[in-house]
Amino acid sequence: MENPRPEKVAVVDEVKDRFQASDAVIITEYRGLTVQDLQGLRTSLRAAGGEYRVYKNTLVRRATSSLDLALDEQLLGPTALTFVGQKADGTPGDVVTVAKALKAFAKSNPLLVLKGGVLGDSLLDEAALSRLAEVAPREELLARLAGGMAAPMQNFASLLNAIPQKMAYALQALIEAGGASDAPEPVAETATADEPTAEADPADTAEAGTTADAADPAVDTDQDETPADGGDAVEASADDAAQEQE
Repeated sequence: MENPRPEKVAVVDEVKDRFQASDAVIITEYRGLTVQDLQGLRTSLRAAGGEYRVYKNTLVRRATSSLDLALDEQLLGPTALTFVGQKADGTPGDVVTVAKALKAFAKSNPLLVLKGGVLGDSLLDEAALSRLAEVAPREELLARLAGGMAAPMQNFASLLNAIPQKMAYALQALIEAGGASDAPEPVAETATADEPTAEADPADTAEAGTTADAADPAVDTDQDETPADGGDAVEASADDAAQEQE
C-alpha cells in the first residue's frame, strides 16, 4: 500500500481534531452554489459560532473512520462540514442557531442540501437535523428556565412577607378575644380596692349621742347621784351610835 503524503495526513489529523473539539458537526452538499453564495453563508454561520469548511471526501472518511463515526453515506458529492464550536468573542456556539441559519439559507438557496451530521456522540440524519433547527435557541431556553424558576421564588418571597402580617393579625385577634373573656370587672375592682373605710359622720354621731341620752336620762342621774347620798347616810348613822355610847 502506498504511503499517504504528509499533506493528506495533516488534513486527516486536522479533521479528526475538529470533530473532537466541536460540539456538533453538520454535513451539507453545496453543489451549484457560487463562491459569493458560500461567502455569505460563512458570514452568517460565523456569527452563531459555526465554521464552514470544505475538504475532500476521501480524507474526511479516513478521519471519521478512525473515530468510529459511520458517515460514509453522507460524504457523497460536493460536501462541506460546519463545525460548531466557539464564537468570535470566545463564547460557546449554539448548534441550534447554526442549524437554523443553514435551514434558512437552504430555504432561499435550494442548492444547499442538509444531509445530517454529529451531535455529541449521536449521529443525525436529515430529518433529525431539520427538527434540531426548529428548537428554540439557547438564549431563549435559558430565559424560559430563568422565568420558570423566578416565578416560584417570587411566590415564595410573597408568602414569607405575608406570614408576619398574618401572624400579627392573628395575635391581635387572640389578644382581643382573651381580653374580652378573661378581663375582671373594672367597676368591682375599683370599688373594692379604692373605697375608703366607712367613718361615722360627725353630725350623725352627735345626733346618735343625743338620742341615746334622751332615751335613758334616769340611768345617768342615778349613776351620778346615788353614791353621794349613800355616803352621807352611813356617816350620820355612825355619829348617832357614838353619841348613844357616851
